[in-house]
Order: sequence, then C-alpha cells, then structure tokens
Amino acid sequence: MFSLTRADGHLLSTDPHRLDLDRVHEWLSTDAYWALGRDRETVLRAFAGSLPFGVYRPGDGRQVAVARAVTDGATFAWLCDVYVDRAARGQGLGGWLAGAVRDHLAELGVRRILLCTNDAHEVYARVGFTPLDVPERWMQLDRRPPVTPVTGKDQSGGSPLTVEA
Repeated sequence: MFSLTRADGHLLSTDPHRLDLDRVHEWLSTDAYWALGRDRETVLRAFAGSLPFGVYRPGDGRQVAVARAVTDGATFAWLCDVYVDRAARGQGLGGWLAGAVRDHLAELGVRRILLCTNDAHEVYARVGFTPLDVPERWMQLDRRPPVTPVTGKDQSGGSPLTVEA
C-alpha cells in the first residue's frame, strides 16, 4: 500500500480498508454530475475492482477526498471518480490528489493515464494532463442511457433519477 502525507497533515492512502464507502457513495450519488443516482452496490464493486485513493484530514482522520484508478498496474490507467468534499474545497486537495495518483502510477510503470472531466480541466492541467493529441484515433462504446447532468432526467423524456440525500 502507498501513503503520502502533505505538509499540512492531510494523508493520502491506497488502503481500501480506510475508505469510508458510505461517504463516498453519498458524494458520488448525490453531488457528482457523472454518478448521480449511482447505487451503493455499484460503488462498492467499482472500488473493489480499482486502485483506490483516499485523502484524510489531519486530526480526526475523516475522509475528505477520493479517487480511483482503473488500471492494469503496468501500462494504462483511467483516473475516475475524483471527488473532494465541498467543505474541503479550495485547499488544493484535488490537484494534490491528482498529482499523487499520477506519480504513484508512474512508479508502477504506467505510462498512459486517461480521464474525463466536464469542469476541472485547469486542476488536471496543473499536474500535466493535456487534451488528447489525436482524438480521432480514440473510440468508445458507451452503453449508459443519455442523462443530462443538470436535471438528472433521461434525455428521451423518461422519468427523473431518484436521488436520496
């Protein structure tokens, strides 16, 4: 397991047993535009199949941020579910977390890390991420139903997602 302590005492750890998955589920399913309505079982399975990164505040050790890398641990990773608690934003934790993930994966030999963001390009750019060089080479198979992040409604006119606070 990997851990790193920031100068202000915040601790980053890849220990999956430290994760507060109830808190992570709440963050993702109610406040992350890409995961609104995601059920708890899906969150558990996603983190079980990924390399998790939790950030814990000094003093009480409460989790304040999370990310996961879907990776083979050798050549490729997808950085996803990066979330910083609203109360902890503005302290540079998101950039620190992304940089720590980048560095840890590099130590494993991972040379390509992809991510997708709607609104945090500057955060990732500060730690070296750039737009795809040749986006027309990349393809995807996306089987998610089309959902608008703002309303949580199916674009085909179906019923809205149910999100419990």
